[in-house]
Amino acid sequence: MGNKQTIFTDEQLDAYQDCTFFTRKEILRLHGRYHELAPHLVPMDYTNDPDCKLPLALIVNMPELKVKKLKHLLYLKCGFKSCFINVCTCCYPLHLKENPFRNRIVESFSEDGMGNLSFNEFVDMFSVLSEMAPRELKAIYAFKIYDFNVDNYLCKEDLEKTLNRLTKEELTPEEVVLVCEKTIEEADLDGDNKLSYADFENMISRAPDFLSTFHIRI
Repeated sequence: MGNKQTIFTDEQLDAYQDCTFFTRKEILRLHGRYHELAPHLVPMDYTNDPDCKLPLALIVNMPELKVKKLKHLLYLKCGFKSCFINVCTCCYPLHLKENPFRNRIVESFSEDGMGNLSFNEFVDMFSVLSEMAPRELKAIYAFKIYDFNVDNYLCKEDLEKTLNRLTKEELTPEEVVLVCEKTIEEADLDGDNKLSYADFENMISRAPDFLSTFHIRI
Protein backbone atom coordinates (compact mmCIF):
# COMPACT_ATOMS: atom_id res chain seq x y z
CA MET A 1 0.00 0.00 0.00
CA GLY A 2 1.20 3.49 -0.80
CA ASN A 3 1.45 6.21 1.79
CA LYS A 4 -1.44 8.63 1.91
CA GLN A 5 -0.28 12.11 0.94
CA THR A 6 -0.27 14.71 3.68
CA ILE A 7 -1.92 17.92 2.45
CA PHE A 8 -2.11 19.77 5.78
CA THR A 9 -0.55 19.24 9.17
CA ASP A 10 -2.82 18.44 12.10
CA GLU A 11 -2.11 21.91 13.46
CA GLN A 12 -3.24 23.52 10.21
CA LEU A 13 -6.46 21.52 10.13
CA ASP A 14 -7.13 22.42 13.77
CA ALA A 15 -6.62 26.09 12.91
CA TYR A 16 -9.04 25.88 9.97
CA GLN A 17 -11.65 24.27 12.20
CA ASP A 18 -11.19 26.99 14.81
CA CYS A 19 -11.47 29.84 12.30
CA THR A 20 -14.24 28.53 10.05
CA PHE A 21 -17.51 26.64 10.22
CA PHE A 22 -16.06 23.54 8.59
CA THR A 23 -14.89 20.09 9.68
CA ARG A 24 -11.55 18.60 8.68
CA LYS A 25 -13.28 16.55 6.00
CA GLU A 26 -14.89 19.65 4.53
CA ILE A 27 -11.57 21.54 4.51
CA LEU A 28 -9.96 18.69 2.58
CA ARG A 29 -12.89 18.67 0.17
CA LEU A 30 -12.45 22.41 -0.40
CA HIS A 31 -8.76 21.94 -1.09
CA GLY A 32 -9.60 19.23 -3.60
CA ARG A 33 -11.94 21.57 -5.43
CA TYR A 34 -9.44 24.44 -5.29
CA HIS A 35 -6.77 22.14 -6.74
CA GLU A 36 -9.08 20.94 -9.53
CA LEU A 37 -9.52 24.53 -10.72
CA ALA A 38 -5.82 24.78 -11.61
CA PRO A 39 -3.82 21.57 -10.99
CA HIS A 40 -0.72 23.15 -12.54
CA LEU A 41 -0.81 26.02 -10.02
CA VAL A 42 -2.20 24.58 -6.80
CA PRO A 43 0.13 22.20 -4.93
CA MET A 44 -1.09 19.12 -3.11
CA ASP A 45 1.26 19.86 -0.22
CA TYR A 46 0.20 22.87 1.89
CA THR A 47 2.28 22.04 4.93
CA ASN A 48 4.69 24.86 4.08
CA ASP A 49 2.00 27.46 3.32
CA PRO A 50 2.72 27.93 -0.41
CA ASP A 51 2.07 31.32 -1.98
CA CYS A 52 -0.64 30.53 -4.49
CA LYS A 53 -3.65 32.51 -5.71
CA LEU A 54 -6.25 31.71 -8.34
CA PRO A 55 -7.73 34.44 -10.56
CA LEU A 56 -11.31 35.63 -10.34
CA ALA A 57 -12.22 34.13 -13.73
CA LEU A 58 -11.66 30.60 -12.43
CA ILE A 59 -13.58 31.13 -9.20
CA VAL A 60 -16.74 32.75 -10.60
CA ASN A 61 -17.23 29.94 -13.10
CA MET A 62 -17.23 27.13 -10.54
CA PRO A 63 -20.30 25.05 -11.43
CA GLU A 64 -20.98 23.80 -7.89
CA LEU A 65 -21.14 27.28 -6.38
CA LYS A 66 -24.92 27.29 -6.18
CA VAL A 67 -27.37 29.12 -3.97
CA LYS A 68 -30.85 27.83 -3.42
CA LYS A 69 -32.44 31.27 -3.53
CA LEU A 70 -30.30 34.33 -2.94
CA LYS A 71 -32.42 37.18 -1.68
CA HIS A 72 -31.47 40.82 -1.71
CA LEU A 73 -33.69 43.25 0.13
CA LEU A 74 -33.86 47.02 0.06
CA TYR A 75 -35.99 48.85 2.57
CA LEU A 76 -38.20 51.51 1.10
CA LYS A 77 -40.64 53.86 2.73
CA CYS A 78 -42.93 55.16 0.04
CA GLY A 79 -45.73 57.54 0.94
CA PHE A 80 -47.54 56.23 4.01
CA LYS A 81 -46.65 52.61 3.45
CA SER A 82 -43.42 50.87 4.42
CA CYS A 83 -42.46 47.84 2.43
CA PHE A 84 -39.52 45.71 1.43
CA ILE A 85 -38.44 45.35 -2.16
CA ASN A 86 -37.60 41.69 -2.26
CA VAL A 87 -35.76 40.88 -5.44
CA CYS A 88 -34.43 37.38 -5.96
CA THR A 89 -31.73 36.69 -8.50
CA CYS A 90 -33.68 33.58 -9.35
CA CYS A 91 -36.27 31.32 -7.75
CA TYR A 92 -34.61 28.07 -8.81
CA PRO A 93 -31.14 26.62 -8.09
CA LEU A 94 -28.66 29.18 -9.35
CA HIS A 95 -25.04 28.89 -10.47
CA LEU A 96 -22.75 31.62 -9.17
CA LYS A 97 -21.81 32.42 -12.76
CA GLU A 98 -25.44 33.50 -13.31
CA ASN A 99 -25.48 35.66 -10.20
CA PRO A 100 -25.22 39.40 -11.01
CA PHE A 101 -23.04 39.85 -7.92
CA ARG A 102 -20.65 36.98 -8.68
CA ASN A 103 -17.62 39.23 -9.21
CA ARG A 104 -18.41 41.38 -6.18
CA ILE A 105 -18.78 38.32 -3.96
CA VAL A 106 -15.34 36.98 -4.91
CA GLU A 107 -13.70 40.42 -4.85
CA SER A 108 -15.03 41.01 -1.32
CA PHE A 109 -13.05 38.04 -0.04
CA SER A 110 -9.80 38.80 -1.88
CA GLU A 111 -7.07 40.71 -0.10
CA ASP A 112 -6.08 42.49 -3.30
CA GLY A 113 -9.67 43.49 -4.07
CA MET A 114 -9.29 42.12 -7.60
CA GLY A 115 -10.82 38.71 -6.96
CA ASN A 116 -7.58 36.69 -6.80
CA LEU A 117 -8.08 34.18 -4.00
CA SER A 118 -5.54 32.27 -1.95
CA PHE A 119 -6.74 29.00 -0.47
CA ASN A 120 -7.32 30.71 2.88
CA GLU A 121 -9.50 33.34 1.20
CA PHE A 122 -11.29 30.63 -0.77
CA VAL A 123 -12.11 28.87 2.50
CA ASP A 124 -13.19 32.13 4.12
CA MET A 125 -15.65 32.79 1.28
CA PHE A 126 -17.27 29.39 1.58
CA SER A 127 -17.30 29.64 5.36
CA VAL A 128 -19.13 32.98 5.45
CA LEU A 129 -21.58 31.73 2.82
CA SER A 130 -22.17 28.44 4.63
CA GLU A 131 -25.44 27.70 6.39
CA MET A 132 -23.62 27.64 9.74
CA ALA A 133 -22.29 31.21 9.55
CA PRO A 134 -24.18 33.66 11.79
CA ARG A 135 -26.43 36.30 10.33
CA GLU A 136 -24.23 39.10 11.70
CA LEU A 137 -21.20 37.84 9.76
CA LYS A 138 -23.21 37.49 6.56
CA ALA A 139 -24.46 41.07 6.98
CA ILE A 140 -20.88 42.39 7.10
CA TYR A 141 -20.08 40.80 3.77
CA ALA A 142 -23.41 41.75 2.21
CA PHE A 143 -22.50 45.35 3.02
CA LYS A 144 -19.07 44.89 1.40
CA ILE A 145 -20.63 43.38 -1.71
CA TYR A 146 -22.95 46.36 -2.17
CA ASP A 147 -20.16 48.87 -1.46
CA PHE A 148 -19.00 49.12 -5.06
CA ASN A 149 -16.64 52.08 -4.57
CA VAL A 150 -15.15 50.52 -1.42
CA ASP A 151 -15.45 53.61 0.77
CA ASN A 152 -17.17 51.81 3.68
CA TYR A 153 -20.49 53.52 2.94
CA LEU A 154 -23.45 52.77 0.70
CA CYS A 155 -24.03 55.95 -1.27
CA LYS A 156 -26.78 56.58 -3.80
CA GLU A 157 -24.54 55.37 -6.63
CA ASP A 158 -23.88 52.08 -4.79
CA LEU A 159 -27.59 51.54 -4.30
CA GLU A 160 -28.33 52.38 -7.93
CA LYS A 161 -25.81 49.79 -9.11
CA THR A 162 -27.24 47.26 -6.68
CA LEU A 163 -30.82 47.87 -7.76
CA ASN A 164 -29.98 47.78 -11.46
CA ARG A 165 -28.27 44.42 -11.04
CA LEU A 166 -31.10 43.00 -8.97
CA THR A 167 -33.80 44.07 -11.42
CA LYS A 168 -31.70 43.44 -14.54
CA GLU A 169 -32.24 47.14 -15.37
CA GLU A 170 -35.98 46.65 -15.80
CA LEU A 171 -36.75 49.82 -13.83
CA THR A 172 -36.60 53.21 -15.48
CA PRO A 173 -33.78 55.55 -14.38
CA GLU A 174 -36.37 57.69 -12.61
CA GLU A 175 -37.72 54.70 -10.67
CA VAL A 176 -34.20 53.66 -9.66
CA VAL A 177 -33.43 57.16 -8.38
CA LEU A 178 -36.72 57.28 -6.45
CA VAL A 179 -36.14 53.92 -4.77
CA CYS A 180 -32.57 54.79 -3.80
CA GLU A 181 -33.47 58.25 -2.48
CA LYS A 182 -36.31 56.82 -0.40
CA THR A 183 -34.08 54.04 0.91
CA ILE A 184 -31.46 56.54 2.09
CA GLU A 185 -34.14 58.85 3.48
CA GLU A 186 -35.56 56.03 5.58
CA ALA A 187 -32.34 54.31 6.68
CA ASP A 188 -29.85 57.18 7.05
CA LEU A 189 -29.78 57.75 10.82
CA ASP A 190 -27.13 60.47 10.98
CA GLY A 191 -28.25 62.55 7.99
CA ASP A 192 -25.06 62.35 5.93
CA ASN A 193 -26.97 61.18 2.83
CA LYS A 194 -25.29 57.76 2.75
CA LEU A 195 -25.56 54.53 4.70
CA SER A 196 -22.89 53.47 7.16
CA TYR A 197 -22.68 49.85 8.24
CA ALA A 198 -24.64 50.78 11.38
CA ASP A 199 -27.39 52.24 9.18
CA PHE A 200 -27.41 49.13 7.01
CA GLU A 201 -27.46 46.79 10.01
CA ASN A 202 -30.35 48.70 11.55
CA MET A 203 -32.22 48.59 8.24
CA ILE A 204 -31.93 44.84 7.75
CA SER A 205 -32.71 44.13 11.42
CA ARG A 206 -36.32 44.90 10.48
CA ALA A 207 -36.23 42.16 7.84
CA PRO A 208 -36.18 38.83 9.74
CA ASP A 209 -35.52 36.78 6.61
CA PHE A 210 -32.78 38.99 5.23
CA LEU A 211 -29.79 36.80 4.30
CA SER A 212 -31.68 33.69 5.43
CA THR A 213 -30.76 32.06 2.13
CA PHE A 214 -27.48 33.90 1.62
CA HIS A 215 -25.49 30.72 1.39
CA ILE A 216 -23.61 28.41 -0.93
CA ARG A 217 -23.20 24.71 -0.23
CA ILE A 218 -19.94 22.92 -0.87
